Amino acid sequence: MPAVFVHGNPETAAVWEPLLAELAAVRSDVVCLSPPGFGAPLPAGFGATHADYRDWLVAELTAFGEPVDLVGHDVGGGHVLNVVLSRPELVRSWVSDVLGIYDPEYEWHELARRWQTPGAGEADLAARFGGTAEERAAVLVERGMGRQVAARVAAGQDEAMGRAVLALYRSAAEAGTPGLGFALERAAARPGLAVLATADHVTGTEEQRRRAAARAGARVAVLDGLGHWWMTDDPARGAAALASFWATLP
Repeated sequence: MPAVFVHGNPETAAVWEPLLAELAAVRSDVVCLSPPGFGAPLPAGFGATHADYRDWLVAELTAFGEPVDLVGHDVGGGHVLNVVLSRPELVRSWVSDVLGIYDPEYEWHELARRWQTPGAGEADLAARFGGTAEERAAVLVERGMGRQVAARVAAGQDEAMGRAVLALYRSAAEAGTPGLGFALERAAARPGLAVLATADHVTGTEEQRRRAAARAGARVAVLDGLGHWWMTDDPARGAAALASFWATLP
């Protein structure tokens, strides 16, 4: 039964490397899946909407032929929830660090609002991904990503990722207010873990994240003082939280 990791935006699978090194002693069955446009090719005709990424992940998980332990970060955590809500039989357990976005009181962070705005989003991403790899890495480090990981992630950022970011965030905006219309209670059909990094300020308040976790029937792992990229901030602590959760599963 593999542990499957799905990263977010604006990332590649390199963001998981420090965490997976810490997990090596307890999990040898680890697979990283890169969403189209985020470290993997963006196929012609792929719409890069939330529904498209849900369907992509469903197809990838179906190919395993057995339920998996599914872990998602950032928008990858949203892809995880979309699968759990629609195809729970594909997972044994799930982990997400963005449950706060499913609370009805959640408000989009400033970057998301910019990407959702025609013209402003295109200009931002042209500047963000148009520089050198060193310049792109510096932006990630400034936002809190570990320096070595940032260099590897920046190498995979390109124009295709920018197009995927715009399509993904704009499809979410078209769906309406985050959190509304999601029957989050259905996620309780499988054991879940909400990672709550207390210094992550883009995934909702602590109260919003705890409320959403309760609705989803999920346990909460508090990573005090860690930020949005908790897996690069303190990979040992992140790995311990995952291993502790998996140890409780039947």
